[in-house]
Amino acid sequence: MPALPTTAPATPVQPLLRPVALGDLRLPNRVVMAPLTRARAAAAGLVPTALHAAYYAQRAGAGLIITEGTWVDEEAIGFVHVPGIHSDAQVAGWRRVTDLVHALGGRIVVQLWHTGAASHPDHHGGRPPAGPSAVDPRVRSFTPGGFKATVTPREMTAADIAATVTAFRAASANARRAGFDGVEIGALPPFLLTQFLNPRLNRRTDAYGGDRVRRRRLLLETVDAVCEPWAGRRVGVRLGPYLASGDRFPVDAESLADHEALVAELDARPLAYLHLRGPDVSPAGASPDPGAFARWRRRFRGPLLVNNGFDRESGNAVLDAGLADAVSYGTHFVANPDLVTRFALGQGLAAGDAATFYTGGAEGYVDYPLSGTGPAVTRDAPPAAR
Repeated sequence: MPALPTTAPATPVQPLLRPVALGDLRLPNRVVMAPLTRARAAAAGLVPTALHAAYYAQRAGAGLIITEGTWVDEEAIGFVHVPGIHSDAQVAGWRRVTDLVHALGGRIVVQLWHTGAASHPDHHGGRPPAGPSAVDPRVRSFTPGGFKATVTPREMTAADIAATVTAFRAASANARRAGFDGVEIGALPPFLLTQFLNPRLNRRTDAYGGDRVRRRRLLLETVDAVCEPWAGRRVGVRLGPYLASGDRFPVDAESLADHEALVAELDARPLAYLHLRGPDVSPAGASPDPGAFARWRRRFRGPLLVNNGFDRESGNAVLDAGLADAVSYGTHFVANPDLVTRFALGQGLAAGDAATFYTGGAEGYVDYPLSGTGPAVTRDAPPAAR
C-alpha cells in the first residue's frame, strides 16, 4: 500500500490574494475598496458616526480601504450628507473609524475631495460656488432638495486658490491625527482639480491657466501640500482620464494628452500609488481593456492601482499581466463586505440595492449578510462608486 502524502499539494495563490507594497503602505492582499459616496453623515457638522465605523470595520478584510470622498473645508462641499475632515469633531469621528479598522487588522486611507464649480448654491447659503473661471460645468449636484443643475460659479481669486491649497494641506494633517494610514487626492471629473485641467472651464490667463503647464499647477501644488504632513510615501492620486462628464468633460485626444503630461509630473513626486479609473466596460459583463492600462503603466513607474469593471477573473488577469499592482472594487464592496473571502473561495457575489446607495441609515449600508450567513441579495443595481 503506498504511503500517504505528509503534506497537501501546493495550491497556487491567486494574484489578488498576494501581499503588495504601495509606497509605504503594506497590504496583505491586492483587493482594494474604492471610494464610495454613501451619504450617511446626517449628524450635525458632517461628523462620521458609529454607523460609519461599523460600515468600514465590516470591510477591514480589504487589502486597503479608501474612504468616501471627504470635504477638505466648507467651500469644498457639493454633495449632501458627506463627511468632512476639517473640524476637530470630524477628526474625532474618523478616529473611531480608523481605530476599529486597525483593531481588525485593516488598513485605511481617506480620500480628500473638493467639488469646486460642480457644487450648488444650496450648499453655500445661496452663494455661488467657486471654480477656475465663471463657466458653468453643466453637471448636477446632489443637494438637500435632490439633484440640481449647476450654475455659473464665481471665478476663484489668487487668495481663494492659496486658501484651497492650505485647506488640502490641513486636511492631510488632520487625516494623520485621525489615525489614517495615508490619504488619496480625488482628481476625477467633474470636480475642482480637473476643472483647472480643463480648457473649457479654465479660461484664466494667470499662473493657473492659459496653457497645459499652468492648468495643472493647482493639482501639483495640492499634491506637494498634501504630502508635507507625511513621512515617506503615503499619498495616492486618483485620476479618471477616460471619465466623461457632460459636454464640458469629453474624452478626446487633448484631454488624454493633458493627463499624460500630468502623469509624467506625478511620476516625479513621492507618491504611494496612482489610482486609475479605466474606461467604462461595455457590454455588461465584458472584461476591461488591458491596453487602456498599459498606456499609463509605461508612464508611471510607481505602484499602479486600477479600477472600473473588474471582477475576480479580470482582476487576477490584469495583475498576472503585470499591468497593475492592485485592483480597486467599488460596487462589489457595497453588498459584499467580505469580498476578499468570496474571491478566495470562489463564491458568488451579492448585488446591492440602488435605492439605498445615497440615502437611509443602516439599511443597505451595514445590513448585507456575510457569505454563508444568510440569503444572497440579487437585486440589480448600477455602480455607486465615484
